[in-house]
Amino acid sequence: MINLFQDFKDYPYTKKEIPLDRIVRAKERVMDEIIGGYLKLVEEEVKDLVWLVEHSRVVKTYSSALQTIQDLNYDIDDIEELCLELSKGKKIPYLISGPAGVYISALCNNVKEEIIHLRLNDLEQTFHFLGYRLPEEKTLILEGDMGDFIGAGLSGGKLMVKGSAGNWTGVGMMKGEILITGYAGQNTGEWMRGGEIHVDGQIQGIGKRIFDGCIYQRERLVFPRDQATS
Repeated sequence: MINLFQDFKDYPYTKKEIPLDRIVRAKERVMDEIIGGYLKLVEEEVKDLVWLVEHSRVVKTYSSALQTIQDLNYDIDDIEELCLELSKGKKIPYLISGPAGVYISALCNNVKEEIIHLRLNDLEQTFHFLGYRLPEEKTLILEGDMGDFIGAGLSGGKLMVKGSAGNWTGVGMMKGEILITGYAGQNTGEWMRGGEIHVDGQIQGIGKRIFDGCIYQRERLVFPRDQATS
């Protein structure tokens, strides 16, 4: 058989780059920067791979996370991909739920979109502190069961969990709203100073030191207790 292209086999040519190649490279570069920021944060904040949950430590970690991400140009898809990489990926050698959740919260609080929807149903790990300091103009929707300290320090935003939340939900929240379609764990609303928590399922325990705010279970007010009806 005669090869009709035989005469052109040595013809010099330059492979053209298509726009999709540039987009893929840019996305990979952003993800590498986001992952690098997390690893840097862990290296700075976590000594001997132990991270103690203390108020001052959480504040310091969040401040460091903000500094790390301040020059990043990312979107919601990048945040969701980071969650997947933290849970199942090979680029991150270790996951520590506290700093990871604080870092993800910093990304959510500073992304340009006002509504952030993260589908975390299929993750093998849960993160603590998601929704930390969620500001007034933001709505964060989380799908799947979450870890502890969800919505801690909420600062006016609206946090919706389509699933269950762990212990200390809404701890220290200032204002805003937390909606949980599943159950909430122990110490729900501990140290909260305002806002509302709504739980469709069971609340395993309400915090003992709540300064202000309301907690509802299945649309029934359960805190403040003196205002709750039977």
